[in-house]
Amino acid sequence: MSLLGDVDVVVVGAGAAGVAAGHALARAGLRFVVLEARSRIGGRAWTWASTSDGFSPYGLDLGCGWLHSADQNPLVGITRSLGLTVDKTTPPWQREMPESGFPIEAQRGFRDAQNSFYERMEAEARQAGDRPAAELLEPGSPWNPLIDAISTYVNGVELDRLSVRDFDNYHDTMINYRVAEGYGTLIARRGAALPVITDCPVQTIDHSGARIEVTSAKGRISARAVIVTVPTNLLARDVIRFTPDLPQKREIAAVLPLGLDDKLFLRVEKAEELPQNSRQFGALDRRATGAYHFRPFNLPVIEGYFGGQCARDLEKEGLDGFAAFAREELVRMLGSQWRDRFTAIAVSTWGLEPYSLGSYSHALPGHWDKRAVLAQPVDDRLFFAGEATSPHFFSTAHGAHESGERAAAEAVQALNISAAGRNR
Repeated sequence: MSLLGDVDVVVVGAGAAGVAAGHALARAGLRFVVLEARSRIGGRAWTWASTSDGFSPYGLDLGCGWLHSADQNPLVGITRSLGLTVDKTTPPWQREMPESGFPIEAQRGFRDAQNSFYERMEAEARQAGDRPAAELLEPGSPWNPLIDAISTYVNGVELDRLSVRDFDNYHDTMINYRVAEGYGTLIARRGAALPVITDCPVQTIDHSGARIEVTSAKGRISARAVIVTVPTNLLARDVIRFTPDLPQKREIAAVLPLGLDDKLFLRVEKAEELPQNSRQFGALDRRATGAYHFRPFNLPVIEGYFGGQCARDLEKEGLDGFAAFAREELVRMLGSQWRDRFTAIAVSTWGLEPYSLGSYSHALPGHWDKRAVLAQPVDDRLFFAGEATSPHFFSTAHGAHESGERAAAEAVQALNISAAGRNR
């Protein structure tokens, strides 16, 4: 197997965390390389673009799509610095608007029930211990299925597998922007300036010697430190083998699993008949339902969201299964005249994607305090980043970005201390 060379730091993964770590290492003047298993930069930020569909310059995000907490999100400024467009249009879920089968008064009743649920969650988080969020639903409330469905979009998982205290730790300023050209476009463009080797999955990390030996599909690299940014589902399954073994990291990753959220994009004939930048739920009385964003960016498309077990079941059927499910829900909402006006153009299946095996992390009940443990370095030579290690912005690209900068700073400090010790 060829030897790719010696560096100060190997970064494993070229998603938002790995790209941020790479830029921080470059600023510090260290020699490094970023190894990415996929054929593209971006990780779970992935923009689908087709020159033949007439959507340019807009991109369709099959991964993360919103600059959450935009007033505090460092990626907003980075977006502009790269010549990309920050779109400040208010998200449809933050605007009151008529929905088919969901009149305004009913929407207000739902919001009251949802807000009461979140208030119970916040109060419970102040107590000792932890419990599944589902236990705080109001018994018999007709809005429970929809509250649960929204959890699958927000957390990737149903409420019975969601930690109350972990959910409460998430910080959200409720200001949400988008990257018009696509979030995936943003991360890929920022990563293009870095020494990234794609199609290069890492197989083993041997940290038993004086230097760390990293074995990949394209050869071996020797490094003084390694920053690992891969998702928790891969760590929990030993997709990368560590020598010596890291059983604690594997166990922690298993209780911070990735939930599942998938997106489907449908091209719509006579889309102008749909209200621009509006949202509809497929059903109000079950959690296995989609949420549909009509005409984002005024494009002739519907952006469908599917989460949790619903998404997992649909992934078994691929694009045709997602499209059939969405078509039935949309026809039930809009009328039979719409049945032949939808054409499926793109879908994500993150649960089947071998280098993620899911969408974004949540803590299982009782494990709200494990993110900090996952983030802890090993012997000041192995450093861990990724959205799952973010204490307050987990499940987001900017949480991943900030974790990459944090891990790089830890590595730089450790390597400088080590060098200073040798020079004494």
